[in-house]
Amino acid sequence: MGCLATAAVLTAPGTAHAAENLPPLQPLVQDLGNGTRPCGAAGDRSYVDEPPVLSAVLYDPTEDDRPAEGNFVHGEFEVWWEDADGAEQRLTHTTSDIPSGTAQRWQLPDGSVPANTVISWRVRANDGTAVSAWSSEGDGGVCEFVYDDVSPEKPVVTSPDYADDDAWHDGVGVRGGFTMDSPSDDVVAYRYRPMGGPRQEVSPAEPGGPATIRYLPESEGPESLTVEAVDRAGRVSETTTYDFLVASGRAPVGRWTLGDAAGSATAAAEAGPAADAGTGVTFGADAPEGTALTTTAGLDGGDGAYLTPDAPVIDTGSTYAVSAWARPAATDRDMTVAGQDAGSAAGFALGLRTADAGPEWSFAVGGARVTGGAPETGEWAHLVGLYDAETGRAQLFVNGQEVGAAAEAAPGEDAGGAFQIGRVRTGDGYGDHWHGLLGDVRTYDRVLVAEERTGLAYRKPARLGHWSLENAPDGVSPERNGGTPLTLGTGADIYRKSDTCDPFLDPECVPDPEPLVGDGHLRLDGETGYATTGSAVVDTTDSFTVSVVVRLADAEPDHPMTVLSQPGEHTDAFKVRYEPSAHAWQLVMPQRDEAGAPETVVSQTAVADGGSGGGRRLAVVYDDATDRVTLYLDGQAAGAATASFAGSPLSSGALQVGRARDGDGWGEYLHGDVDEVQAYAGALRAGDIGLLGGGADLCFC
Repeated sequence: MGCLATAAVLTAPGTAHAAENLPPLQPLVQDLGNGTRPCGAAGDRSYVDEPPVLSAVLYDPTEDDRPAEGNFVHGEFEVWWEDADGAEQRLTHTTSDIPSGTAQRWQLPDGSVPANTVISWRVRANDGTAVSAWSSEGDGGVCEFVYDDVSPEKPVVTSPDYADDDAWHDGVGVRGGFTMDSPSDDVVAYRYRPMGGPRQEVSPAEPGGPATIRYLPESEGPESLTVEAVDRAGRVSETTTYDFLVASGRAPVGRWTLGDAAGSATAAAEAGPAADAGTGVTFGADAPEGTALTTTAGLDGGDGAYLTPDAPVIDTGSTYAVSAWARPAATDRDMTVAGQDAGSAAGFALGLRTADAGPEWSFAVGGARVTGGAPETGEWAHLVGLYDAETGRAQLFVNGQEVGAAAEAAPGEDAGGAFQIGRVRTGDGYGDHWHGLLGDVRTYDRVLVAEERTGLAYRKPARLGHWSLENAPDGVSPERNGGTPLTLGTGADIYRKSDTCDPFLDPECVPDPEPLVGDGHLRLDGETGYATTGSAVVDTTDSFTVSVVVRLADAEPDHPMTVLSQPGEHTDAFKVRYEPSAHAWQLVMPQRDEAGAPETVVSQTAVADGGSGGGRRLAVVYDDATDRVTLYLDGQAAGAATASFAGSPLSSGALQVGRARDGDGWGEYLHGDVDEVQAYAGALRAGDIGLLGGGADLCFC
């Protein structure tokens, strides 16, 4: 109860003051709830899947001479409805006294209220002396809910694009419509989950109506869509599974490899019309290594630097994608890889633009433009420009990775002009001619999905060396495919298990430990031991991968120890070392070939081996296309194991096993065992890294 003095009464000293009690406050509608749902009526009433907990926060005023926690109040609930005969039925409930400002709750018992009937309720507060007004009186309102005890019927799913039959339907990168419709008239949402994807939800325009989604298949093969209907009470139907077959993605509508013979005047088309070459085009130029291309076309940047079929190839009002390999000979001006005329302008243009911060790759659609990536003179890049008419977005991908921010785009009205390679329509003529090499220009009339984009940009690595370190006759351990061998220095030898101990014949003998991999491994003494190829193995200015299996001999090394390095003139172009102060393997990449140059360091935490166990599998990947370096430990790259890296200086020195450059000499000698040294030109994918270190050559088929 709450007390507040309303009139002063004179009393003798020490006598208590008389006081009048104030009634509790009328409960507010916003302080009432049906379970987890707010109080509402008519169009805002709640639908619940079980008799709910009715709740109300009740307040009793506080006097000047009494703390708030001293006020106790209880709630009086009333619930009513009309039965099938139109007679009113009513339930009441009084809660216990609890402090003012605390939620009062009444759990309606199972079977206490009928299903599919509007249930009304209200509450008032009672402090034991006075009661408040009902929550329904004055500016208040009645709360209503409907108890729904029947789940909705499961939905029927139909699709005009991907029928649930035994036929294959078009296809990867092509959206289809799927309509979900439950016979129940109180469905307010459909929950659906594409095979392998997250659960999503869509609402019909009106309760009980159908809902349609657009789904983009990203892989060929059997697909399924699971769907559930959800009614107003939150009840969920049984699951409908809709199965369909997705065909492979449609082939390009236009493709020019630009691998035509030197002297050709026309670029043959694998799809679409042949493209006439301008006078500034020369066939027979270099192709990006690791791709199926053997030659490309060189464009001199002049007015004759173009190829065109003199016809439209893309419907720029619909979804489309355009891709190409591009190697600029300069990056100091705007240049176009591909575009399509739209009257006196271009419906789209894919290419290179200059900016204050440096050159950028660019994809323009109508008045929108997406830019990103960093074109480099003489460096190949794979470009994809994608316009999705259903989302209205333009996106740009460089070497399989999205760059820039997707832009809302609207194609121009007149986009039926000729397709152009190497130039863009500007007014009455053409400009921004390409200077450099172009290859494998493709156009698609659908979305190119992620796997396709990365596949088109993939460049197969080439094996440079694989040293199994099984033996070293005359101090030279051969490269297993006949390449440059590793020469062992003082303090290095090949360990091979002795076969003189046979515990079956001599139970007291102790067999030698097994080599790390195969029949042998390299042992290094930590003082002078190393092995070297005698010449550079990887081109550190381009993408490369090196890997090794290593086991440290010490449990607590007292100084950094390097397992792999390749030096330039003044410092190592890269080195992989164990740093005991950080208890981590580190990849160290200097930004310049200078003593004391800034370094990029990525690391993986690991406890030193202490001479036991099967060692650790380390791999270094430098991806020049994405400008990233990654250090893998036992096939994984986590935490601080990857970083942006703009590029390495050229390494002219020999590959070193077990030591690093130290001023004008050598240092950081490794004390431990080394096996399975491998080197590749190109960046191995994450899935390939896990195959390294087992003793077998990798096959990039």
